[in-house]
Amino acid sequence: MHSFSMIHACDALTAREEGSTPVDLDQLRYFLGVAARQSFTRAAEDLTISQPALSRSIQRLEEELGQPVFERKTRSVSLTDAGVLLQARAQQVLAILEDTKAEITDDGQSGRVRVGAIPTIAPYFLPEVLREFAAEFPQATVVVQEHTTDALIRSCTQGEIDLAILALPVPAKYLEVEPLFEEELLLVLPPEHPLAAKEKIRIADVQPYPFVLLEEAHCLTDHIVSFCRQRSFQPVAVERTSQLAMVQELVSLSHGVSMIPAMARQRDQSDRRVYRSFAGRKPIRTVAVVWNPYRFQSRLIQAFRDRLRQN
Repeated sequence: MHSFSMIHACDALTAREEGSTPVDLDQLRYFLGVAARQSFTRAAEDLTISQPALSRSIQRLEEELGQPVFERKTRSVSLTDAGVLLQARAQQVLAILEDTKAEITDDGQSGRVRVGAIPTIAPYFLPEVLREFAAEFPQATVVVQEHTTDALIRSCTQGEIDLAILALPVPAKYLEVEPLFEEELLLVLPPEHPLAAKEKIRIADVQPYPFVLLEEAHCLTDHIVSFCRQRSFQPVAVERTSQLAMVQELVSLSHGVSMIPAMARQRDQSDRRVYRSFAGRKPIRTVAVVWNPYRFQSRLIQAFRDRLRQN
């Protein structure tokens, strides 16, 4: 059924009527680029093509289909009903062609693995994985993309990346999810903080103190807030930032306290902050690898997943 729908999608997009020109693959790629960016200008930059050339390509596509695929606005574009249908079909067509090429050229040694990871994992967990994988597969190329959970799930679903390394839960129905390991979230304090001298720190002990947290788009903030709420208090964030390293620096400057993944603590050599484990039930997060089971998984991608399991 999967192959049947793909074949019909290809037929529908490349069907030639008398006197007409079939839709070509570049037109589909350009169309998807504009649809993703909702702008001809930004899409042209991403696609490294001039905006007039991109506009002409989309115009020819609309002439061949006999109706517009975009509704033009002053500063942006949006998909028409025909555009919504074309977007789904174009993604299918390009995906099956890409997967077919990957399957034909799959030698298990060379090729590309596109990996996504959230910012609170990528710089701490991936470097060692990448070094070991490069030593084992010197002909392979690994491309790393760092982004938020929602963006990586979208990229994985659409086939823009092969794997995503995230923290559970993963709000996606059609992706394969494999937990890799659990890690503790540690309380981080400036050295002179009153709690730094305590032998045992309970979660209730931090209730009076302000928190420094990542922005709400980062799932680590959800983990921290959820853990605190389960213990009947809402952490008050006095500052938010987009980088975990900045959270650590702000804690050093006594702007507040926070919770940091153990993998980030292991790489922190500064004496301007201290880390403490909570007594009793500890806050943890589960790190997992996610992939799209409907896309071709090369032997190289499978080998990278094996490497993730070993680390």
